Amino acid sequence: MSGEVVYGRNSVRELIAAARRPVHEIWSLPSLRGEQWLADQPVSERSRAEIGRAAGSGSHQGIVAFTDPYPYASSADILVGDGPVVAIDGAEDPRNLGAIARVAEGAGAAGMLIPRRGGASITPVAAKASAGAVEHLAIARVGSMLAALNDARQARRMLVGSDPDGIDFRAAELPRDALIVLGSEGAGLRPRVRQACDQIVAIPMAGRVRSLNVSVAAGV
Repeated sequence: MSGEVVYGRNSVRELIAAARRPVHEIWSLPSLRGEQWLADQPVSERSRAEIGRAAGSGSHQGIVAFTDPYPYASSADILVGDGPVVAIDGAEDPRNLGAIARVAEGAGAAGMLIPRRGGASITPVAAKASAGAVEHLAIARVGSMLAALNDARQARRMLVGSDPDGIDFRAAELPRDALIVLGSEGAGLRPRVRQACDQIVAIPMAGRVRSLNVSVAAGV
């Protein structure tokens, strides 16, 4: 079977519920065949080994769906949408990207901006880590994060960067439609991206480590 795969129970369930991309076929273990949310879906019973090979992972939870490539949104549409926007400046781990997408979708974000190059994209791993949130959230790939931030400023969004050297985020007056910029796992925000932000905020740390994982920071 060809096409992009989505694996894991939550990921496949949200793929079906969102209906943004077609479900061509689903392979599942016989034990899942009676699940109500799989009713009227094109399900074939397969072995755990077959599902694992199709998913390319052992954490498939007994199900994999074959679908079309991820439908990226327009950054222009996201920037005029309702709610905050999350921009990821170079995070490379698809699991972090998926976890941030789950947070953003749960918080009612208008969408998320990710770089076209130099960062993670929406892969089956990212979709699984998001528990299917990527199927509902508008996500755009941008050629230049600096240009995207300039567009956000033109759309009257406040640009807020996250960095350990910023002010305590609890003391900042952040509007609901702010654009929150998170940096990469190691280097954080690139200098020019940091300079483009209107305000830099930090999460106060009571322990000895200086910062949190980027997906945990996004949640906070």
